[in-house]
Parts: sequence; C-alpha cells; structure tokens
Amino acid sequence: MKLRYQLFPRSFGITDQVREAILCFEKNHILIDSHKFNYSSNEVLEIVRLDLESIRFTIEKSKSKDDKIRVPVLFGLNSKIDKFFDADGISEDLKIVLEVEAGRAYRNNQFLKDVFQACMMPSVEYLILAVRNTYAGTDDFESIFAFLETLYINGRLQLPLKGIVLIGY
Repeated sequence: MKLRYQLFPRSFGITDQVREAILCFEKNHILIDSHKFNYSSNEVLEIVRLDLESIRFTIEKSKSKDDKIRVPVLFGLNSKIDKFFDADGISEDLKIVLEVEAGRAYRNNQFLKDVFQACMMPSVEYLILAVRNTYAGTDDFESIFAFLETLYINGRLQLPLKGIVLIGY
C-alpha cells in the first residue's frame, strides 16, 4: 500500500513547507510501510530523521530528558516557562509540530492528545500526525481520518490550527 495523507480542513491546499515534510515520509515509505514492518514510533522517527532535519526540523533524538523537544505552552513570572508539552519534531520557525504514532494512535486515542497539545502551542499552525496504515488488523489511518473529517465537517468545535495533516505510513 502507498503512503496516504490528507490535510484537514479539506477546503484548501497544502503549503510548500508541509509538502516537504510529507515528502520525507514518502521517500522512506518502503522502509516504514506498516503493512510490512511493525516498527515503534521511535523507530519510524529514526528512519525519517535525516530527511526531516534536512528541511530544518528539530527531531527528538531519544526519550532522555536532554533529548526531548519541549514546546512551551504557559509562561509565568519573568517569562519563565510554567508548562510545556513534548513533541517528536518541530519546524525551525515553530509553526509545524510533528507527532509520529504507532500502536497507540487510535486504540488509545493518542491522536486526540496530540491534537489537544498542538492546539495549546502558541506558535503552532499545523500538526502533522503520522500513524500506521495498519495495526493489529485495523486501519488506523481510516479510523482517524473519519474522526477528523467529522470534526471539521460538523464545525461545532473550532481549532486554533490552520490545519492537521494526517499521514498513513
């Protein structure tokens, strides 16, 4: 199966910067295809790392405290960071946040946490959410696609993001 992606809302096109990030996953799809490989999200991130870094993304190197990417969401006295969320990657201009998920994406609703956290990040305009096409016999991409489609078509909840890009690897 090919790499799949969709920008929500579907009423406008993808920016050049977002397209470059998608191309990093397309270029490596043969190595991360979830129909063939059962990689963790960290393993997928490691495979696409160099390509994402070449387009000026900072990518989490490990789960150790010093290697995490901390995106501030609340500031206190003297501009001290009071609250931050960790991200798998972020663009140099801090406008695109990247999250790569594996088995927890749909079944444990991790994608909802990723959407919430991206919405709380003041500079972020786009969330790129990469999920498995297939996990334990189900199509996570399709399940999350249907959820995001409903969210945007219904219109009752307005997100502060310009868009969410769902990638199925």
